[in-house]
Amino acid sequence: MSSAFSVPVTHVSSRDNALIKDLRRLSQDNTAYRKQGRVWLEGDHLCRAALARGLKPVMAVFSESFWPFAHAEWAQAAIKNIVISDALLPEISGLESPARMGFVLELPTAPPLQANVASVILDRVQDAGNVGSILRSAAAFGFGQIIALKGTAALWSPKVLRAGMGAHFALRLVEGVDPEALAALTVPIVVTSSHHGSFLHQQPIPMPCAWAMGHEGQGVSDDLMARASLKVRIDQPGGEESLNVAAAAAICLYASALV
Repeated sequence: MSSAFSVPVTHVSSRDNALIKDLRRLSQDNTAYRKQGRVWLEGDHLCRAALARGLKPVMAVFSESFWPFAHAEWAQAAIKNIVISDALLPEISGLESPARMGFVLELPTAPPLQANVASVILDRVQDAGNVGSILRSAAAFGFGQIIALKGTAALWSPKVLRAGMGAHFALRLVEGVDPEALAALTVPIVVTSSHHGSFLHQQPIPMPCAWAMGHEGQGVSDDLMARASLKVRIDQPGGEESLNVAAAAAICLYASALV
């Protein structure tokens, strides 16, 4: 049972409430976080991941039926608690089965690009699931910075957050980067190509480096290809022409982690 009565609690039952409208936008609009300066974390997994990184939500939201059973860790985590009627859960959810709780975080301040850290460059990667999966691989294999070039899916969008499974909170996320800004990097850029370069397993990989992952259909841009210090291919004995970008990223980042 929750005993967090020291945290202010507000009960909401109207779908026309301004807060419900804001949460609806955050959960369903990919760029609403930029307008509101806040991020909606739906479900206990993302919420736990945020707390594990020392983040403090500005608001915790609970369904009315779940509130009496909410863990004290969650009920005491935020500055205030909002308890909403169960009927409103679909209004603020991007899931088929809405979660019974969530957090609202202030959008982290956009960090400047760091020139010398192991990074992943996302070059117009469109699919939110791919972007989130790449973030998970980056966090798992020691790549601390994501450089999202203009045209890449919004990093803090609801679908990318869900696919990232908490990886966001372990990474330095730099969005909306112009390709020209990559000239500041002091680590070598490494790109994957279906037709150019040596096979990954036969090629020493510099570490730290910046792996560049390209658009699902068009691959890495010519400009970024020209900036690369190294081009590699992933051997595919099964004969497929290419790999999904998230799968390719996982293979490449794992190979770098072994260096």
